Amino acid sequence: MVLDKNTMFSDAQAITASAPSTNVIDLGALGKTAFGGNQLKMNVGHKRIPLLIQVVEDFATLTSLKVAVESDDNSDFSSAKEILSETIAVADLKAGYSSVIDKLPRIKERYVRINFTVNGSNATAGKITAGIALEVDGSK
Repeated sequence: MVLDKNTMFSDAQAITASAPSTNVIDLGALGKTAFGGNQLKMNVGHKRIPLLIQVVEDFATLTSLKVAVESDDNSDFSSAKEILSETIAVADLKAGYSSVIDKLPRIKERYVRINFTVNGSNATAGKITAGIALEVDGSK
């Protein structure tokens, strides 16, 4: 797996209650991004660039965790738009579990983050690492 600190949303972030990712990616002023004009295109050439979500510490006491990619033109995410989401059952929220999302749509706004929503009781343990990856083990 190849990760870059500049494209990380969470680096072993403890998720015990609903919260946004520790980091926000600033794509730059619209029309000036390095990723294809005014939109982040999640591919390089013909290869898709995946979003990796990996559990690095077992979760406990919650029912499931919703992981939503959000974008906004404001850094405070006052008008956040959900781009896509995935809900992971507690049975899968064990260290080593990973989800690779390789079909992100184009992101048209300046700021991108992940919002984590805890379902059921708040978690007493659990950590996530998430980011845009150049390469993920076993990916095509």
